[in-house]
Amino acid sequence: MRGGLSVLIGVVCFAVTQAHATSAGYFALSESAVFESGDTWALGGQRYRLYGVQSCLRGTTFTNTAGVRQDCGEASLAVLVAFVRDTDPSCAPIAKASSITYVVCFATVARQRLDLGTMLISEGYAFAALDAKGLPINAAYSLAEQQARSRKAGLWQFSDVQHPAVLLSRAAKSDQVRSK
Repeated sequence: MRGGLSVLIGVVCFAVTQAHATSAGYFALSESAVFESGDTWALGGQRYRLYGVQSCLRGTTFTNTAGVRQDCGEASLAVLVAFVRDTDPSCAPIAKASSITYVVCFATVARQRLDLGTMLISEGYAFAALDAKGLPINAAYSLAEQQARSRKAGLWQFSDVQHPAVLLSRAAKSDQVRSK
């Protein structure tokens, strides 16, 4: 994680400044949340999702170094829960769409406030979410993903891991064909 930490610090400098300037409205993300995936949880009767982050989809798999197939979504979920437990993040709502509130969250690592989404992506256990045009929602997350992929960090070390955006795009195209 030491190499990833330097990436995290460089990529999220802009966000850390914003977090300190706008701490009103933040809430603690705790282990008492009900985690649905590696990017979504429920807390206090409300559903939250990390803005611009896409975790692995549950039910998709990768083959680990021992040759055992593992659920990719479960791996993303486990790392999110571990990061929450270890870093006590605070989150701020930035957008609401139907029943989900999109948030940005900041955690403290080595006395540095870091963006939780960047941490997950830099360590290779989440991905930069894409918009309907296939463009990254957050350019900094896309950069963190490219660096994680080139370092073969986290899930990127497994040759058969599939980017969830590709799978979601295929599913959307399949739905469009069926509806015609």
